[in-house]
Amino acid sequence: MLRVGLTGGLGSGKSTVAGYLRELGAEVIEADALGRALMEPGQRVFEQIVEHFGPKVLATDGRLNRATLAQLAFGEGRVQELNAIVHPATIAAQAQWMKELFARDPAAVAVIESALIFEVARDARARGETDTALAVIKRRMDRVIVVTAPDELKIARYAARVSEPGSAREAAIADARARLAHQIPDAEKAAQADYVIENVADKTGLRSKVEAIWRRLKAESSQTLSLN
Repeated sequence: MLRVGLTGGLGSGKSTVAGYLRELGAEVIEADALGRALMEPGQRVFEQIVEHFGPKVLATDGRLNRATLAQLAFGEGRVQELNAIVHPATIAAQAQWMKELFARDPAAVAVIESALIFEVARDARARGETDTALAVIKRRMDRVIVVTAPDELKIARYAARVSEPGSAREAAIADARARLAHQIPDAEKAAQADYVIENVADKTGLRSKVEAIWRRLKAESSQTLSLN
């Protein structure tokens, strides 16, 4: 078995890489989707967010108003407060998913796609944690893959994906810059990663890079299984 973290800033192409790994045989879970599920009504994370930020974060349907929450987090500098609620629950859910997966398939390669693998550790240390699963990446990941791209290319990809040309595009670009400002630069992540994929060319070249890394991950997973 092998626990693999797949990360990269917004617009880096990590979701495309995750899709390739899934096609090749990896078991993949998306941290963003998991976090969104935990923020639905009825979940403890939802209750904690409303308790902390107040009813202004609720939409008329009783769910979280994600635009308002994003403005509080990124526009008003309260992202650490939000992360302190969401990250621990998300990491716990990821650990449970891997436990159940490896019980079914000890040879599995489990990939967690998350934009904030390094940021979770940074934020945990900033809160005073030093030896927890949140603060120490190697406690929850055996290998880490970082997908990189120049920031301007990331911003352009993100804006093209979430908006139409015009004023909406400008707002998306501003949103992307605000989000990137809270993310650790690629160079720092790459220095700590086991594998680095530079995603600046076509998808055929990207796929070839992913396939090469997959072969190594499968070999490492088999080796780990033989030692147990």
